[in-house]
Amino acid sequence: MDSLLLLLGFICMIIGILGSFLPVLPGISLSWLGLLLLYLTKTVSMNYWVLGITLTITIIISILNYIIPAKGTKRFGGSSYGIWGTNIGLVVGIFAPIPFGFIIGPFVGAFIGELLYDYKDHNRALKAATGSFIGFLASSFINFMLCIIFFGLFLTVVWQNRVGLF
Repeated sequence: MDSLLLLLGFICMIIGILGSFLPVLPGISLSWLGLLLLYLTKTVSMNYWVLGITLTITIIISILNYIIPAKGTKRFGGSSYGIWGTNIGLVVGIFAPIPFGFIIGPFVGAFIGELLYDYKDHNRALKAATGSFIGFLASSFINFMLCIIFFGLFLTVVWQNRVGLF
């Protein structure tokens, strides 16, 4: 059973790292799930402090993932139309059959949203779309770094406890 939990935890860690860039996957949440699965093995003693602190960080970052791109749009002069465009563009970009749609989508969505708000001011729309893009990149970078930290914690605990697949 420990081998299965360890393998599932490792898979969650890898998918979590990939999910830090792909918005369709909850990267940080999957990485935390990998930590939880590791601590559920019999070889590793349960450490509620580590799990509690990492869970708190996971919840805070998961909430910030929705706030940061919108704040980026607003910080660069965007309106609520641009914020809605960012969110809609993110969803459309995930499912669009174009390469890197999840990156292009929020930018185009914010741009279109701002043009709907004021179709004459193209510079403002471009500036708000740039803010959306920078916010998305910042959010993805924070997710990636935390997933890497969680993966490092996972590997450290595995190494210290000599947890093995066999």
